[in-house]
Amino acid sequence: MSFDIVASVMTMKLRIRDLREDADLTQEQIAGMIHCDQSLYSKYERGERALPLDLAIQLADFYRVSLDYLVGRSNKKK
Repeated sequence: MSFDIVASVMTMKLRIRDLREDADLTQEQIAGMIHCDQSLYSKYERGERALPLDLAIQLADFYRVSLDYLVGRSNKKK
């Protein structure tokens, strides 16, 4: 993997966790919203599994942030 991809994965895992915590939601609540198991969602937050594009879109829409923000290509939420 290139450095940019690794950096993007690292940023995304931090951002999806931070956004969830800022919204006072549990991993189980978010997992239910995106129709996956809590243990799988936990792997997304830890960067152990790649977050599929369709789920990234759902999370960006839910948190009202851009995909660029979610993956670390921008620091602007909108």
